Order: sequence, then structure tokens, then C-alpha cells
Amino acid sequence: MKKHIVCLGDSNTHGYCADPGDCADHGSRFNENERWTCLLQKALGEEYLVLEEGLSGRTTVFADPLHESMDALSVVYSILMSHEPVDLLVIMLGTNDTKDRLGMNAACIALGLSRLIDKCKSVPCWGSRGPNILVVCPPHIGEELNDPCMGAGCAAKSRELSRYYEPVAKAQGCAYLDAQGIAEFNTIDYMHLTRKGHSQLAGALAGIIPDLV
Repeated sequence: MKKHIVCLGDSNTHGYCADPGDCADHGSRFNENERWTCLLQKALGEEYLVLEEGLSGRTTVFADPLHESMDALSVVYSILMSHEPVDLLVIMLGTNDTKDRLGMNAACIALGLSRLIDKCKSVPCWGSRGPNILVVCPPHIGEELNDPCMGAGCAAKSRELSRYYEPVAKAQGCAYLDAQGIAEFNTIDYMHLTRKGHSQLAGALAGIIPDLV
């Protein structure tokens, strides 16, 4: 059986494209030759199966009052069990947790991440090595963000996430990657990966994942 790599994330894992001119299909989603998950699959080769679990708007554990089932905590059992045995879970969440309407600071978001990791570890989905998780801290939201639905203070909270995420990953025994400075965000909405950013993230992950599984 191939090694199952589950990628749990938000719109940046789903492949949302804020600039149609940056997408080969000129749509709102990068295609299978552009998304980091698909590029990671190509880089890792046939011994691996990279499974996309990206949902636009997804948070770690915080329920969104405007949309249902946006928190990973409430759905992660079924996600992981549907892909068992899981050899590695890649979690890249936190950008949506900074939304003003959720009322969370960076420290609370990190506590949410830790709670989510606890839940993931408890799911009986893991391969022979047991729970194996890589936490990816998302790139910083740009200061230029002007999105009333995200609200004020998102960029500042986003910049602080790595300060709290890395200790959480270490305490939980998870591998860790800070994507800031590795994968670029666009200059349209300042919170989604460019096509180049997808390629950059895939390259960085392809360099470390073989040593984790």
C-alpha cells in the first residue's frame, strides 16, 4: 500500500486563486498542475498518495457563526478514518482563525491547534508508526488586507502565530514548518498563495516529508 499523506487545510490547501490571471484555467481554483498538494504528489512519486482535504474558510476548532462545519475539530474524525491508514497528517490552518468575528488572539488560536492535534491523535486511523503530524504555520496575512469579512487585526494576529505554533508542535511531538518566507502570498487579497507560492510550498514539503514517514 502507498503511504497516505493527508493534507488538512483551508482555501490555500483547496487551491483558491484570487487572481484569475495567475491561474492557467483563469478560474478561481488552481488546477492539478498548480496546487501544492498535486505538485507534492508528483515530487514524492508513486510510493505516496497525497490526499487533499482543503476547505475554504476552515478553522482549527472555532465554529463560524456564518457557516456550518467550518471547524476542523468537528469533522476530523471522519476525514482521517476515510483515509486510513494515515502515515502522515499535514495541518496548515490558522489564517481563518484570525477573523475578527471569532474573537481569538494568536495564543488562543494556538491552543485551538493543540486541541485539534489531541483529537487527531485519538482517532484510530494511524499506520504502523502511530500518530504522525506535521504542522505548517501559514505565511503572514499582508498588512494591505482590506476585507471587511475578515475584520481588523488579522494581519497582526497572523504574524504572531509562529511564535505560538512552534512550541505547540514541539510539545505535541509534531514536526514543524513555518511557511513564512517560503511560500508567497499574492498582492490581490494578501492571504492566498500565488501559483509560485504553491510550487514553493510543495518543494519545501517534498524535501522533508520522506524523512517523516
